[in-house]
Amino acid sequence: MDEIKKCYPFTAIVGQENMKKALVLNVINPMLGGVLIRGEKGTAKSTTVRALADLLPEKKQVAGCMFGCDPDDIASMCSQCSEKVRRGEKLSANYGRMRVVDLPVSATEDRVVGTLDIEHAIKKGEKRFEPGILAQANRNILYVDEVNLLDDHVVDVLLDSAAMGVNTIEREGVSFSHPARFVLVGTMNPEEGDLRPQLLDRFGLVVDVTGERNPARRVEVIKRRLEYEKDPEGFARLYEESNEELRRKISAAKKLLAGVRYDDNMLELAARISIEMDVDGHRADIGMIKTASTIAALNGRERVIADDMLEAATLVLPHRMRRKPFEEGVMEFSKIEELVRESHG
Repeated sequence: MDEIKKCYPFTAIVGQENMKKALVLNVINPMLGGVLIRGEKGTAKSTTVRALADLLPEKKQVAGCMFGCDPDDIASMCSQCSEKVRRGEKLSANYGRMRVVDLPVSATEDRVVGTLDIEHAIKKGEKRFEPGILAQANRNILYVDEVNLLDDHVVDVLLDSAAMGVNTIEREGVSFSHPARFVLVGTMNPEEGDLRPQLLDRFGLVVDVTGERNPARRVEVIKRRLEYEKDPEGFARLYEESNEELRRKISAAKKLLAGVRYDDNMLELAARISIEMDVDGHRADIGMIKTASTIAALNGRERVIADDMLEAATLVLPHRMRRKPFEEGVMEFSKIEELVRESHG
């Protein structure tokens, strides 16, 4: 509890609305594909991700399971829990908070995916698995600071697991799989190198952050930070109510999400926006609909409207537009607004 109070409160962060919105949307709907936050140093990227931990909801989990399986979701259980269910055993459960699991830049593939004891498998004919970071990340948030500095192969493994919801380890003809459903959050400073376009495209949402340019808001950033450093627990107490309100909103949105509907006009709008913005593939179209549905749920609505599509486009498209030589690939948002006006008067 003390550790939570020392964390900078999420609702005390000044500005950076897109970054905060993208993180909250991924907590509500882990199927959005994670978020990559790009920005220069000192723009509260890591602070915001760590502050998110205090907003994460409690989850029901199988007691003693290293993967924290959901006892009410047999389809996503690990092999041990599935076997117990098959034998008719009752799984005991407890509650725990979702947490942010850190993946260090220096992590090797074995540290990420886990290891298999081959000697034990040969001698005993049994699989002995030493869990890695992906096992801890199941049903939590996996945070990678400086994701652009991570080995490309490890990034491939991460994105594969995030997309499939499963981590598979294969060594010497022996294989083992376990559930790995997590929200992937990466942060990076573009000045220190970029991600390959193939990897970039697989992040569901991307947000670019910059330092505050408004003097009054910049002063507020300084003031709050100094107050926090002087008395972290007292400062956290000032934002308990606003944090609790956001926590309740997230919880309500999670319950509402499954009932959110969209009509064919919204599907056509997603397709037209992607074509007009010259986006490759279909991930953007699908991502726009899923993100717009989650935005509708966050706003307490069961129907997606054009404004949700507009907002979703700002998070789903920036990293997917085709860049021409010597162009920055900056999104022309006015084009999207024009399309929405044409489609819906």
